[in-house]
Amino acid sequence: MSTGPFNHEETVEWMNRPNQFIKDKAWKNSTNDSSANKWSHSLLGCLTPPKLCCLSLCVPCVPFGRTQHRLRHNGDMATYNVCNSSCCLFCITRCFGVEWIMQTMQYQDIRETHNLKGSFATDCLKSFYCRCCSSMQAEKETKARSGVSSGGVVSQQYQGGEAMEMGNMSSANKPRDNQAPGRDRRTGADQMPSQAPAA
Repeated sequence: MSTGPFNHEETVEWMNRPNQFIKDKAWKNSTNDSSANKWSHSLLGCLTPPKLCCLSLCVPCVPFGRTQHRLRHNGDMATYNVCNSSCCLFCITRCFGVEWIMQTMQYQDIRETHNLKGSFATDCLKSFYCRCCSSMQAEKETKARSGVSSGGVVSQQYQGGEAMEMGNMSSANKPRDNQAPGRDRRTGADQMPSQAPAA
């Protein structure tokens, strides 16, 4: 693990992506079948939250790098650094106007990781024509899918485990119905007898 912005492993991975993309024929990759999940965030929901909107508009490399880190580390942001390899490479490609290629590849990763509906063509069109909105959608989707909402609150509801079952109760553990009225059934301690209301 390297210190500083450039992680060698991550940089090499990005450099090998085009060859892997061609080898896998990724442009044929489409997940529009009935088993694919819908995106939980719309492409056009790009005005909220305002902070993310400003970041995506002014410095889109930051949300891109954050999204990529979340994808690579299964949502764990403990080792996240604002200036990371993905962020820097995105910034460099942006200087040449081809950052949409990296965004397209990231969209593909998001779809494959979370089994989301879409195709290479839609990923490419969204990344090319709606750069700010696609950056926001990718960030919000990965954040939601990793279990964290915009307020730092877990967005998944409690999922109950197995139902509890009562085993056989021995006679020592069974509640006794014939206890004296002045004793607490749970503790066996003496209680003050309740007074009946006067008639």
